[in-house]
Amino acid sequence: MLIQRRAAGAHQGGLWEFPGGKREPGESLADALTREVDEELGVRVLAHQPLIRLRHDYGDRKVLLDVHRVTRHAGEPRAREGQPWRWVFPTELPAWPMPAADRPIIDALRLPPYYAITPSTLTRPAAVAAWLENQLAAGRRLLQLRLPAFTPSALRACVPGLAARAHASGAWLLMNSADSDWLALGIDGLHLPARALATPPERLGWPSGASCHDAGELARAAQAGVTFALLSPVCATSSHPEARPLGWQAFARLVDNVDRPVYALGGLGAEDLARARAAGAQGIAGIRQFLEERGEKHQ
Repeated sequence: MLIQRRAAGAHQGGLWEFPGGKREPGESLADALTREVDEELGVRVLAHQPLIRLRHDYGDRKVLLDVHRVTRHAGEPRAREGQPWRWVFPTELPAWPMPAADRPIIDALRLPPYYAITPSTLTRPAAVAAWLENQLAAGRRLLQLRLPAFTPSALRACVPGLAARAHASGAWLLMNSADSDWLALGIDGLHLPARALATPPERLGWPSGASCHDAGELARAAQAGVTFALLSPVCATSSHPEARPLGWQAFARLVDNVDRPVYALGGLGAEDLARARAAGAQGIAGIRQFLEERGEKHQ
């Protein structure tokens, strides 16, 4: 990722940031992106996709950041305004001094577009291991263990091996729990149920998530300090037919007030990624559809 340093006399001066600028009155988002990148770096944007949209209050000013990932460009970057710039791997970005508003952008850049969750019907360690292998083979790199049929002792026995396998493939493994003790067994982060948001644990790990269903829970997830939120149900689901779906319009309205990545869950498949991104989502979370699309069934 390309970052550049703000001028010393500017707001948040001396810190590193992602290239961009202010949209002019009457200017479209795409035109503003193209103009700013050309003015600062001499690069012509050929294709881009939404990454995250967020608000931040610095106290002396408020900002609204509409961040896009440039996927194709023409030309080589050069500092047209004299600013220092660097190419940095996403995993290295947390070490760079950047404005507070840019921190959720770093998380969005590091997180993958799909979030796979274990079906609650899994009852045996071998079945969970098979589920994990299938998800890793499909390229999933963010995975949540939610296994209500397991006793705590049975779960503790198999978690270290599952975590080691996930890490060997460069994947993150989360536990659906508010118990930080799971982090000592190799779990990367916790995924908090909505009921745990009122009294979250002090240690969450990275990445960490939270299940949310409305604006109040999204606000509590932000206060808890999780890396991302999961908002559901977006569409009708057979697993929870009684739940009233949000629909994409309400989903987009809720996400627009969140200052961190949000995954969409509920009646969605991997093919809904573009629609989810257009509504402001980081990506798609799934339980059954990520299994069924490969024709797999486990118990």
